Amino acid sequence: MTTPVNTDQTVLTAQMNRAKAMIDRINSQIKALKAPDKAKNPAGYSNYQKTLAALQKNLKVQTDLMGTLQTRQNQIYADTGQYEKLLTGENRDAFLALNSVFKQYGLETLAGKIYEYVKNGYSADTISILLQDTAEYKTRFAGNEARKQAGLPVLSPGEYLSTEASYRQIMQSAGMPVGFYDQHSDFAGWIGMNVSPSEIQNRVDLATQATVLANPNYRKALNMIGISDNEMTAYFLDPQKSLPILQKSAATAQIGGAALSQGLTFDKSYAEQLALSGITQDQAQSGYSQVATELDTMRALGAIYGQEWDQRTSEEAIFQGSGEAIQKKSRLLSQERGAFGSATGGAKSGLSQGGGAR
Repeated sequence: MTTPVNTDQTVLTAQMNRAKAMIDRINSQIKALKAPDKAKNPAGYSNYQKTLAALQKNLKVQTDLMGTLQTRQNQIYADTGQYEKLLTGENRDAFLALNSVFKQYGLETLAGKIYEYVKNGYSADTISILLQDTAEYKTRFAGNEARKQAGLPVLSPGEYLSTEASYRQIMQSAGMPVGFYDQHSDFAGWIGMNVSPSEIQNRVDLATQATVLANPNYRKALNMIGISDNEMTAYFLDPQKSLPILQKSAATAQIGGAALSQGLTFDKSYAEQLALSGITQDQAQSGYSQVATELDTMRALGAIYGQEWDQRTSEEAIFQGSGEAIQKKSRLLSQERGAFGSATGGAKSGLSQGGGAR
């Protein structure tokens, strides 16, 4: 009976080592066999043939098992992207070199195609040309596709990446908010329209100046609802793209303001989560009013009955309808009612036994 093939890499490696050791041992046994003279020792020769046949049969079983194990291992390598382990010699070196280059482009997903091309004997130059025709490559360098359509010269990958890096540095230096012109897809349009980094720098400078020169009371009002000067600059630079960011900031600030108005803690990341889930200012005010009303009581009950309760637990129960938080609240209130009921019952019993007031 053959050994079952395990999908765990560690177990699989151990199985392959055992199969290889078995194959080596059987080969050694076959090599050590000496065939007696058939005419002089027919019985010995017959035993020799039986032993040899048994060893060869066992060798085939182990060889077949090794083949199955190797196939499974290769599949694991392919499934996990360890293509270099499926190649040897110059093919492996070519794969590693090409894969490294395309990783720098952010195209790790092309590793499988590179492997197939290398395995089929294509040269490195040919593979590079073939990969440029893939959907992944065209999406990554979408700006070049737009340049082709506009009759502009295509940038080399190095030029393209350098231009992106310049755009990104300008945005970061200006303190632009996360999500505002910081992705490859954001820069494709500028590259496609042949907008130089110096032109982008000029636009950012003008937007920054517009923010500085804006009406002070207008800026103060925006700051009060959570919109920073940098976000205002983003708006002056690209109103359409910055609008969702500004809306999220304003909604987050409104939720935070509702918490602060009740003397509660304002957690910006959690407020953003609530804003993205659609919690309105009115809902935030109502919800945090409820949180403030119950928080001290629930904390006290949690301390009494050994179950921690904090502001976040109340928030999750009220704003998110968390089943766990709601059940926890229900348990604490039930325990308190039970304890209060027992105490009240004991008091009534004592009064009854004492005969009431005299």
